[in-house]
Amino acid sequence: MFGIFPPEHTVSFGYNGDTGPGNWGNLSPHYETCSNGKWQSPVDIVKEKVVRNKSLKPLIRDYSPANATLINHGFNIAITFDEHVGVLVADGKNFTLKNVHWHSPSEHRIEGEQFPLELHLVHKAADGNFSVVSTLYRYGDPDPFLYKLKDKLDELGKESCSADEEAHIPLGVLQTKYMRRNTRKYYRYFGSLTTPPCTEHIMWNILGKVRSISKDQVEALRAPLWSTCKNNSRPIQPLSGRHIELYDELGNN
Repeated sequence: MFGIFPPEHTVSFGYNGDTGPGNWGNLSPHYETCSNGKWQSPVDIVKEKVVRNKSLKPLIRDYSPANATLINHGFNIAITFDEHVGVLVADGKNFTLKNVHWHSPSEHRIEGEQFPLELHLVHKAADGNFSVVSTLYRYGDPDPFLYKLKDKLDELGKESCSADEEAHIPLGVLQTKYMRRNTRKYYRYFGSLTTPPCTEHIMWNILGKVRSISKDQVEALRAPLWSTCKNNSRPIQPLSGRHIELYDELGNN
């Protein structure tokens, strides 16, 4: 979820060795929350411990086509928007969509199952708070959204990327209909960013419907990344007394 904090707060990190998740908190004073935070992400969703909350409302996602850029940060592949693309309405509050990025394998798990891929849609409210919508993927049919990005991902893989210079590929006007597919169920909890600085008080919404993706598409997202970030998934973090809530359209009516 980088790209939303000032450059002076960024220090290179990875997913194994000395810069791996177990050592993130020691890489920079700005990253201390990665080690000493109490509400960290990702988590494992154990269904029998989930609390059904009938006061939760449907997630309303109102996105419009917008000019976008595909970016290789080295530690993940992301899409940023050059103009206002739309909002997520969660608990009656508006959050503006800021970026889209992927983690492989998935960071969140359900009943201990780790999935091949996880998509994060990162939103920010006017008061500075964040809300993330997460979609999990199993191997199967190709994902239509990534299918449309295939040529651009191939082009991105040919561009050099370093800690000092990211690779950027203009996407033109990006159609957003595949990013706002409805779900009848989602899991809600409050946690953190899953990359440094691991900022807490992030509203997480894990969609209940698991989508499908091809192995080739997952590999296309991994190929351009730094060697220490090919598997860019942070380990599961303890709940530390937190509750995971469930919105279920059928049960909430």
